[in-house]
Amino acid sequence: MTVPKAEQDAVDRRSLHERIAADLRDEIMSGDLPPGAKLPSTAQLKERFTASNATVQKALQLLKDEGLAVGRAGAAVTVREHRQRTMRPASYMAPAAPGEPYRWISEAATHQARGSSRILDVTEIRPPADVAGALRLPEGGTALLRAQVLLLDDEPVELVKSYYPLELARGTAIMDRRKIKGGTPALLAELGYPPRLSVDKVSARVPTQEQYTVLGLPGNLPVLRTLRVVYSDGDRPIEATVMAKAGHLYELQYEFAAS
Repeated sequence: MTVPKAEQDAVDRRSLHERIAADLRDEIMSGDLPPGAKLPSTAQLKERFTASNATVQKALQLLKDEGLAVGRAGAAVTVREHRQRTMRPASYMAPAAPGEPYRWISEAATHQARGSSRILDVTEIRPPADVAGALRLPEGGTALLRAQVLLLDDEPVELVKSYYPLELARGTAIMDRRKIKGGTPALLAELGYPPRLSVDKVSARVPTQEQYTVLGLPGNLPVLRTLRVVYSDGDRPIEATVMAKAGHLYELQYEFAAS
């Protein structure tokens, strides 16, 4: 019997160990396998997936490499306590209060984690097309880039590239290759450009070489890419930021009031 083309196209073409890891990863991230729980035994997984011992071990190794499971060969494998973190983007928009650290660092502390950042680059650059469009730059226009990596307990968790219109950034601390007390939202507010509206576009992407290296990703898992555009008074775009974080370790939470 000939299999219809639509059914042929629907076949999962990944290796069996990748498919096994994908199903177990979903159960871990959804909470069906909570932190500290034992994963099914090798014998159970062999029967469930009609797989060899070697294939099951390769699947489990993927989960260990991703930091989702811990254990050694011949012993029970358990779900790691540190698994998916919930990020609330709305918590980071408002400028920090005078004398307070960058809001991302403050939020990390509320989750018993030590947040820090490391500046990678500060330079004038021609930004990606979606960023240029968001900032309403002329064709071929440039912007100021501030690139940094955010860390939790010294683990790189997010690559952040923020772009600013040159007429806004020129002559300010935004152009200096150093950390800004309270973060750029606080500085922008001081300069007369308070953030009024933040618009996020979130997508899942295959990581770029830079994202893969900076974040120390364990495999070809997707990253969550957020393009955030911040507007000030008069609907003026004052910042466009591209953020990338490991998709298997983070989820974004947005809250909306009923209208």
